[in-house]
Amino acid sequence: MTFAARAFAALALLASPLRAETAGEFDYYVLALSWSPGWCAREGEARGSEQCEARRNHGWVLHGLWPQYETGWPDYCATPQAPPSRARTGAMADIMGSGGSAWHQWKKHGTCSGLSPDAYFETARAAYERVTRPEEFRRLEREITLPASLVEEAFLRDNPELTADGLTVTCRDGMVQEVRICLSRDLEPRDCGADVIRDCALSDALMLPIR
Repeated sequence: MTFAARAFAALALLASPLRAETAGEFDYYVLALSWSPGWCAREGEARGSEQCEARRNHGWVLHGLWPQYETGWPDYCATPQAPPSRARTGAMADIMGSGGSAWHQWKKHGTCSGLSPDAYFETARAAYERVTRPEEFRRLEREITLPASLVEEAFLRDNPELTADGLTVTCRDGMVQEVRICLSRDLEPRDCGADVIRDCALSDALMLPIR
């Protein structure tokens, strides 16, 4: 084999996916809860997102329910399911911030669930409602800084079925960004894969208040 042929074969191998992304073939879910005031300050307000309107009064919103492999994750899967209607995605705005966010989550993650849009959003809502959001954050009226580990401790305290290995807190731009909780396909708590655990180590993570 010539050098050029060997190089082409190597590039083709690198370009090949490590695992075929087939709708319905995944190992577990990640339930991602985003701290809405932080997202709005970083990017949502500049986009004019309805999620950031003061009357919404959002705290922890459902970023998404993500199918996950033990290592890695699928996205934008081919699916025979018809896309959700505007009314269906709009009905998720109460917990996802906006219908547009729900639509994006369906395209990127819901298509990989193997479920219909109705079943996917029903499953996402059920997962969200199983998690108790700590009361101290629901009433946050002023900007605070705190160790990000305290956010994890509060969720573990109010959700005794969860464990430290099944939950992670992420930060971005010095702010608490998300709480990510790992669930089985039956929505039971489980340990996260090694690539999901990325605990924020900040001792002075910023949390902006609910407006």
